[in-house]
Amino acid sequence: MRFADIPAHKDVIDRIRQIVDSDRIPHAILLRGPEGSAKFALARATAQYIHCTGRLQPGADPTDSCGICTQCIQHQTLNHVDTHYSFPIVKKKSGSNPISDDFIEQWREFLIESPMMDFETWCAKLASVGTSTAGVSPMFYVSESDALAAKLATTSRSTRYKIAMMWLPERMNEACANKMLKLLEEPQPETIFIITSDNATEILPTIYSRCQPIEVKRLDNNAVAQWIVDNKNVNPEDAQKAADISSGSINAALRQLDIAASGNDFFDRFVSLMRLAYQRKIIELRLWAQDIAALGRDRQVAFLNYCCRLLRENFIYNLNMPDLNGMNSSERDFSKNFARFINERNVLKLNRVFEDATTDIAGNGNAKIIFFDVAVRVILLLKQ
Repeated sequence: MRFADIPAHKDVIDRIRQIVDSDRIPHAILLRGPEGSAKFALARATAQYIHCTGRLQPGADPTDSCGICTQCIQHQTLNHVDTHYSFPIVKKKSGSNPISDDFIEQWREFLIESPMMDFETWCAKLASVGTSTAGVSPMFYVSESDALAAKLATTSRSTRYKIAMMWLPERMNEACANKMLKLLEEPQPETIFIITSDNATEILPTIYSRCQPIEVKRLDNNAVAQWIVDNKNVNPEDAQKAADISSGSINAALRQLDIAASGNDFFDRFVSLMRLAYQRKIIELRLWAQDIAALGRDRQVAFLNYCCRLLRENFIYNLNMPDLNGMNSSERDFSKNFARFINERNVLKLNRVFEDATTDIAGNGNAKIIFFDVAVRVILLLKQ
């Protein structure tokens, strides 16, 4: 990954280059910002830039890694000997001591297939190898910090710096976080941590305080659209439409495109909820809740977020200002008849129903009870 492959973020790239070129690299860099803003791509480009030997050769571009030296090739094939990856995982079986290396092949596939690092896609990748994530969210276990400490205790093999690349440290359990703190408090010589976080406020404060944070802001919608056009063979109009409702997240824009292409699983579930609630079909709604509860926790949260968005879109639809809407054709067709039920009397209350459910799901509540409660509350609010 080179800086040239990163959409936008020129200010962040310039700051990173200045830090590296001045040979004053902090032992821990924290790239913090919203999901889908290319943070881990920036982290990968930074590691390659640090290790690259070709950029300092006569005639080379000194502002980016060369892409052709031995170090760059190792980075681009995700096999650099002095670069170690650490990422959230799940246990293959009860009582095991899982570490990232147990899933390194799946991780390499994931980086190639999803360079913008979509957490939902990572959960699906884990599930595809027979590791169920239903009811369990991938995380870091204490065995991960022990394994990383052992790796970093060895000397560098081919470069000056050993680099530990950590994705989503907010998903460390308490035991792992406390041991990881020790690694950051007493770092091995010439070791660099490059850490990326979607929710830096959830990182253990003592860990956060030992990192140099660099803010990565949300991407501009046009930058999102252009990246999709350049990398996903999507026509510019569809890419721009998806980007405009993505809140600066490439992953969210890609999900919008996937939804349009696959028939929109979330859309179907939302429509089913609203129709059953309108008809007050309690037994069917209980089955609906059980169906949603069978999804992984992160997909449940994603569905609830989708519901909040579609409620807002339907409320706006009533204003008869099409330019303000960001719905696809299926959503618009449904909204022609449904939008009149979303009004100033109930829109905030309905939105609170889904926000409360999101909080409860994130707090490991019973999904069947939570989603059935959602269904009952929607019944009461839908005809206000």
